[in-house]
Amino acid sequence: MFPYFTMDYTIIFLIPAMLLAMYAQGKVRSTYNIYSRERVASGMSGAEVARMVLDRSGLPNVRIERVPGNLTDHYDPRTKVLRLSDEVYSKATIASAGVAAHEAGHAIQDQVSYGPLKLRGLMVPMASFGSRFAMLIVIVGLIFSIPTIMDVGILLFSLVVLFQLITLPVEFNASRRALAVLGDYQILNYDEVPKAKKVLDAAALTYVAAAFSAIMSLVRLLVLRNRRRD
Repeated sequence: MFPYFTMDYTIIFLIPAMLLAMYAQGKVRSTYNIYSRERVASGMSGAEVARMVLDRSGLPNVRIERVPGNLTDHYDPRTKVLRLSDEVYSKATIASAGVAAHEAGHAIQDQVSYGPLKLRGLMVPMASFGSRFAMLIVIVGLIFSIPTIMDVGILLFSLVVLFQLITLPVEFNASRRALAVLGDYQILNYDEVPKAKKVLDAAALTYVAAAFSAIMSLVRLLVLRNRRRD
């Protein structure tokens, strides 16, 4: 029965999501590569951009740390630490400025208790558990033809979908904050801000693709569940 789960017509629900994910990844790579080679007129590195945004936003207590990897940048609200990847941290490019300001935008969200950010933080344990065990539980329900077990797995996976949906306004809002401060603080000039927007828009598309993929996976599970019921 395991092949029945993986090799049936419901796989078509995942094809659009996979295509969008591939497009999003290609878009973010190509856009980032273009603007990671274009230096900013201000000469500010990503670390300097983040520090300025944080300090002017009343967040001098937020530390900035350098982490290895490519596009591993993130803000940790638990430790109040903003972590920037090697290239973003050290380089004075449009891409670095945009990414650094975006992550600083998350710190500002934390400061003002931005609702979706708080809700996403609360959902992390549940979404993590769901992403780890939901599909396994669904497969067990399919193998043994026990709809109730499938329902439990689907419910757990629904938490993953909800987490992905909540992530969208968090990321979009952080990008809006980033673009505003980049212009207001004259970190980027008039011609550079639209270029930073292209970088952040490309990055945002990856979150849209992740949410769409989760939704289509849930639709597939529901179709499989209903087909078993019939």
